[in-house]
Amino acid sequence: MSIAHGRIFREAWVEGVKQHYPGEPKSGYVTPWEETPEWERESAAAVYEQVRGFIEATGGRTDKLSRVQKGRFVALCWIGQIYKHFTDPKLAYVADWEDMPGWQQETDADIFERIEQEV
Repeated sequence: MSIAHGRIFREAWVEGVKQHYPGEPKSGYVTPWEETPEWERESAAAVYEQVRGFIEATGGRTDKLSRVQKGRFVALCWIGQIYKHFTDPKLAYVADWEDMPGWQQETDADIFERIEQEV
């Protein structure tokens, strides 16, 4: 896993939160990469690689996916990382797509599209 890829994921997350979060986001949502916990850095890099692999495996035809489909993919990959790092996570951390707040759905779709641009 690449640290640089994890950083790109995190930057896309922070940009998305700043754009889509209603009001003032929690400080943890916009923490700079250097201050992000190690498990979260590892997770960001892992999810980046999963999205990149998916894009490459489709020959780049992910451009035909809807934003919802792209966001769901990121969300599911992230939930996998939560279960990897936490034995009993808060339900909000592993919520299904339909139960996620709209700002988070939009941010996850933005992350996918940012990785598409990088690939």
